Amino acid sequence: MHQHHSAHGLIQALSPIEPVTLVRPHAARRAARFFIERFPGTTMYAVKANPSPDLLRLLWDSGVTHYDVASIAEVRLVARTLPRATLCFMHPVKAEEAIAEAYWQHGVRTFSLDTMEELEKIVRATRNAADLNLLVRLRVSSDHSKLSLAAKFGAEPDEVAELLMATRQAADALGICFHVGSQAMTPHAYAQAMERVRAAIVAASVTVDIVDVGGGFPSSYPGMEPPPLDAYFDTIHRSFESLPISYSAELWCEPGRALSAEYSSLIVRVEKRRGDELYINDGAYGALFDAAHVGWRFPVTLLRDAASEELAAFSFYGPTCDDLDHMAGPFYLPADVKPGDFIEIGMLGAYGCAMRTKFNGFGAEEIHVVSDEPMTSLYTGEVEPERRTATVTKLF
Repeated sequence: MHQHHSAHGLIQALSPIEPVTLVRPHAARRAARFFIERFPGTTMYAVKANPSPDLLRLLWDSGVTHYDVASIAEVRLVARTLPRATLCFMHPVKAEEAIAEAYWQHGVRTFSLDTMEELEKIVRATRNAADLNLLVRLRVSSDHSKLSLAAKFGAEPDEVAELLMATRQAADALGICFHVGSQAMTPHAYAQAMERVRAAIVAASVTVDIVDVGGGFPSSYPGMEPPPLDAYFDTIHRSFESLPISYSAELWCEPGRALSAEYSSLIVRVEKRRGDELYINDGAYGALFDAAHVGWRFPVTLLRDAASEELAAFSFYGPTCDDLDHMAGPFYLPADVKPGDFIEIGMLGAYGCAMRTKFNGFGAEEIHVVSDEPMTSLYTGEVEPERRTATVTKLF
């Protein structure tokens, strides 16, 4: 076990030639407790954001009992890791064989759908089971979110009434769900979507037992500083209370990013500098997929004492031979950054490890547990990197 007082100490002791992932269990626990204690309903972790078994166990130990799984592989993973967890198969388009395995072998009773064809698949695969929770996904706007999820899934307004009525006949508990998109920057996104829920209930005249507001809860990144999460919770609660539903109806949410983003960061080494371009040893085919492909800006800090006080804007190139392995940023670092320097890139707990590949032979890494604070947080307020102290323990 390697132990250090700070990320600087880790660099001095190890001088790693491969990327190093730092994980912060305390940050994941804090995020989970925040949702469990303050969201006015059931919190269900969206496993796709970060499927690490260690993180899954941390969330379970912190009170998260429900898990949104989107594939049979995720069903198997969570069932194996957390045998007592409640699994909800929330992908609206599933293989019939996957539905059957989830129901008969893993005890999954909750499924989402957005078409009559999917409803028929679920009924066939479960042999007309009488204990199903079936949630009809509505198509809602992603206008208030940084990443849209409005194009691929969701029943259209003219389809919803018939689909809800048919699903009501097959379900023990009928639900409505939606997804406002990833990184919703205003609570109004949920208020707007809840109006679609209201219209659907009125049009179908059905009793709804579950309203699932999906994911989209934001984290803090450079240039993306959202309102406090309590504002989202308050808006959702008011909208839910005003819906024409039974007094016993349940409210669910599916945070992924909000529970996992602060969990980890990445230490990379600068291999080359060309003007304002830095060549680093991780990139678009590793943990920085979002930085390359959707222009996501992550917080960065130079892990060197006596650096220039002047900041400059840089872009990154990753280690592969592909021109697409480019992260435009801008990432603001001391102007005198040079080859051999180490940079910490923060807020990579969401989708960082989940998107990793071994393309071109790159991708090996060490994982260390650290006790310092994330670079930014919606749970503690922003923390200046130079003021952080840390204890580091090698995990893998």
